[in-house]
Amino acid sequence: MSRHKVALLTREYPPDVYGGAGIHVEYLARELRRRAQVSVHCWGSPRDEPGVTAHQPWAALSQPKPESTALEAMSINLTMAAAVKGADIVHSHTWYANFGGHLSKLTWSIPHVVTTHSLEPLRPWKAEQLGGGYAISRFCEQTAIEGADAVIAVSRGMRQDVLSCYPNVSADRVHVIHNGIDAEVYRPLHSNEALARLGIDPDVPFALFAGRVTRQKGLHLLLASAHKINPRYQLVIVASSPDTPEIGAEVAQLAERVRVVRGNLVWIGRFIPLEDLIHLYASATVFVCPSVYEPFGLVNLEAMACETAVVASRVGGIPEIVVEGETGYLVDYAPEDVEGFIAALAARVDELLSDPPLAARMGKAGRERVLGHFGWPAIAARTVELYDSLV
Repeated sequence: MSRHKVALLTREYPPDVYGGAGIHVEYLARELRRRAQVSVHCWGSPRDEPGVTAHQPWAALSQPKPESTALEAMSINLTMAAAVKGADIVHSHTWYANFGGHLSKLTWSIPHVVTTHSLEPLRPWKAEQLGGGYAISRFCEQTAIEGADAVIAVSRGMRQDVLSCYPNVSADRVHVIHNGIDAEVYRPLHSNEALARLGIDPDVPFALFAGRVTRQKGLHLLLASAHKINPRYQLVIVASSPDTPEIGAEVAQLAERVRVVRGNLVWIGRFIPLEDLIHLYASATVFVCPSVYEPFGLVNLEAMACETAVVASRVGGIPEIVVEGETGYLVDYAPEDVEGFIAALAARVDELLSDPPLAARMGKAGRERVLGHFGWPAIAARTVELYDSLV
């Protein structure tokens, strides 16, 4: 075992995981424990897991919303920094914890590693969610990244984004270590019973979307494209946690129009157990990822591991996951040609829905790619090598 004492700082940690960053930290922590002494500092209610400390915001900052979210984050970052005393290295994830890593570096004179799962300057719609707190989130991220001893980008595309958004960061401090997946958990497991329970006809091919209701994930674009997809096929949407009531209402209105005009829409607007999600991935003819911004795109790996073909936007790190014409299709996205993207997305989804043998071949190729390139043990080993170079 490495001599290093590593403190991981994150907002999300099981059981409170709602996005790819939380899944990343969960599996990274598990693998790092085989190689180092690891403590985890997260948000939320107390955890029973040894070595995991949950932090709560200061009660005095609970109002008003939404700006208080960012102020609460700052208060948690202070308590995190105090709690990591004795660590040899601190490794933070997302702006919700990055500033805590920066304060830890200053307070305890230890190296700080930042993993960038997304970048605040490239998510201007967050102003809808955070109000004035968006300026704070950008400050936390910029301060931490520019002051970090090393920055891990989860894709080559993300590395370029880091260097473009933060030109004060030297290129030799930004390292690409891809996200990963547990292919023993995500594998092709089919259950007609689970499909029927979720309101899906097991005998009718379906396209699947799974993700949060946020502009970043492009669900509004998929709902627009639904009208161009043959209505005899099912469209299954697993969507929860709207960023704001406004985006939630907007998407609900678009979904209702699809339900009335096109039909064959199955809307699952709640959290579902992982087992059911895997059944959906494995049974879908095609998984659709219409994101307008996606530094990595973990959901695509999840679908591919379940032997499902993918149609996704050609943005961010997605082209490093989905191989055009082999594991699925990539669709060019440009803000100035949204209608072209909607039409092309629908055409590719429709092509695979109408050709199950082609979709199945792409699905098998996708799982082979996952097994060969995206395993967690290798990712953790590369991360420890980076730690070694800093401590």
